[in-house]
Order: sequence, then structure tokens, then C-alpha cells
Amino acid sequence: MAYYSVLAVTPSSEDWIPDYLPTANKLVAKHGGKYLARTASHEQVEGGDQAAALRIILEWPSKEAAMNFMDDPEYKPHLDARTAGSESYHFVIEGKDDLA
Repeated sequence: MAYYSVLAVTPSSEDWIPDYLPTANKLVAKHGGKYLARTASHEQVEGGDQAAALRIILEWPSKEAAMNFMDDPEYKPHLDARTAGSESYHFVIEGKDDLA
């Protein structure tokens, strides 16, 4: 079953970004993930203000693949840099409809 990572990221520093992107791109692919959206072009249309500079959506073949990416030792220093250099929220969402 597919899983999705949905992130809201607002950098407080851009120092981490040049090193982060090539490594994250490589490791997303290594773990079977695919970027569906990675953009600053987004508009909130409902609810209280949830500002974010970037919205990112990734598709994973399984929850295990998503978590293996997050736990990859090669990713750890880049995750730490992103966490230190941004306000980030990351949700892993199962691709199913519980209300159907």
C-alpha cells in the first residue's frame, strides 16, 4: 500500500539547502520514493493560518520505505541540518480511505 510524506518547511537559514538537496534526492530514490510536489506555489483555502514557505509531497511504496529513508544513516546529518535550519512538519499518511 502506498504511503505519502507531506511536509511543510520554512527555512530560517538557507545554509543547509545546497548539501541537503542532492543527498535527499538520491536517498528518496534509493528507498523507492518519488517527489509528487516540491513547491513554493501553494495557497491555503481553509482553516487557521498554517504558513509555510514550501510544501512537499512524496509517494512511498510502503510505510517501511518511508521510515527507512528517515532512518538512513546517510540522511541523518542532513535531517539534523534541515531541522536546525527550518521550521518543518512532516506527516506520513497511509494511502487509504478510512471513511469509504
